[in-house]
Amino acid sequence: MLQSYALRRALKDGKYRKIFVERLTEPLHLNVISAGVALFGSYPAKVAFDLVVRQQYAYPILFAAESARKLGLKRIAVLEFGVATGAGLLNMCELAAHTEAATGVAIDVVGFDTGTGMPPAVDHRDLPEYFQEGDYPMDFEALRRSLPARCRLLIGDVSETIPGYIASVGPDAPIGFVAVDVDYYSSTVRTLPILDGAPDQYLPIVPVYLDDVAMDGCNPWNGELLAVAEFNAAHPLRKIAPFNLLRSKRIFKNAQWIDRMFAAHIHDHPARTPATAKRAQQAYIQNEYLR
Repeated sequence: MLQSYALRRALKDGKYRKIFVERLTEPLHLNVISAGVALFGSYPAKVAFDLVVRQQYAYPILFAAESARKLGLKRIAVLEFGVATGAGLLNMCELAAHTEAATGVAIDVVGFDTGTGMPPAVDHRDLPEYFQEGDYPMDFEALRRSLPARCRLLIGDVSETIPGYIASVGPDAPIGFVAVDVDYYSSTVRTLPILDGAPDQYLPIVPVYLDDVAMDGCNPWNGELLAVAEFNAAHPLRKIAPFNLLRSKRIFKNAQWIDRMFAAHIHDHPARTPATAKRAQQAYIQNEYLR
């Protein structure tokens, strides 16, 4: 079962601190309710109660699928940049399958990686005190054999693989989620052009997970945050910002992934353009004080 695997993985990986700091500091009654959800709850309920592996992927994939369904779309794509050994990518495939079953929206998974580990750091902005050349190599053949049919793995420098991929994205299967785990500032700069396509190649709001913003040495002048600031400055109608009020919307509020969840706002998307963003009915607020 999905939830039992989550517990086994946490214990196997020695993530006791995460369990005690994030989960067991939450209200007791919520943890008690979680047991019932784990046994009898639907997949969306398990996501709401953080009972799946990689909540940072589960939540945005479900959000994207539900958003697509509201727009009448039947298919989306979810992307991971920085695949390394592929544990995250394979988990993303499993979460996509569960989400697809729950929402009826088909989900394609695409992973991007150089396949050779990390390149040399450019300067202090790449946080060389945390990352270095050769980190996180990939066993490409072993990973390729494990990939399900829904998944593609694009190997090479993202400055070369992104343009071809964007050219293949149609409005009937837009990009719905982007996970960025490329560590360096310089690599993130080369990754964010994934958001430079035509407006209808994306959902109006695309969750963006920034994995490497949590180290003590991170700040707005280095790493992924600097790359995002530069992207925002260069794109008047594409903005990446922290996911609005996400912590207040979550049942469990101490999880660190919440602080790493951002959203790319596609302000030129047809659904956010006055000429095409028309509702069927006019909004009206009841006033119970009127006689």
